[in-house]
Amino acid sequence: MDEHTENSMEDEMIGYARSERYNPDKISRISAHYTDILTNLGEDPNREGLLKTPERVAKALQYLCHGYDLKPAEILRSAMFKEDYSQMVVVKDIEVYSMCEHHMLPFFGKAHVAYIPNGHIVGLSKIPRVVDAYARRLQVQERLTNEIRDCIQETLEPAGVAVVIECKHLCMSMRGAQKQNSVTTTSAFTGAFIQEKTRAEFLRLITASLD
Repeated sequence: MDEHTENSMEDEMIGYARSERYNPDKISRISAHYTDILTNLGEDPNREGLLKTPERVAKALQYLCHGYDLKPAEILRSAMFKEDYSQMVVVKDIEVYSMCEHHMLPFFGKAHVAYIPNGHIVGLSKIPRVVDAYARRLQVQERLTNEIRDCIQETLEPAGVAVVIECKHLCMSMRGAQKQNSVTTTSAFTGAFIQEKTRAEFLRLITASLD
């Protein structure tokens, strides 16, 4: 791990606020590849509109995949509190933006996460940050769902964890099947959420409206 990445991780540990800082060596190496890609696509990388495109793409990819520099379990541990509360905690409609590892095209949608505390609660903002930490990597939706579930279960040790993710995949709508309106739903449960009654309550809460 280089010094820039270590400093970036230290900054993230303080407040987890993501700013656009880039590793210049990585930008240079990735940019060189994209110049070659443009040429192989039949474009002229020296024309005005494309002169800075390789660098822009390199920076975009480094930002879109910044989750590799984050430690999701430490995000949770930074705001764990002892609390005598044992009812379901639900954080729903968390925006998800990720990159399909098969075609490196985006998939996006919403995540719904719940846990049942067992002596500890966690700051509510940390749940979306954990989602981002795993989503901002090359992913498949199925693994993303399990990683979020497992991180919360192993770190907080709650009575149960539930994760449901609903996403649209551009690799499905822009190419291949070209089905623009399809949505992929994945789910993962532990502990109390394995029970039908508890799982049904969670599903009811994430589909209910407070209006």
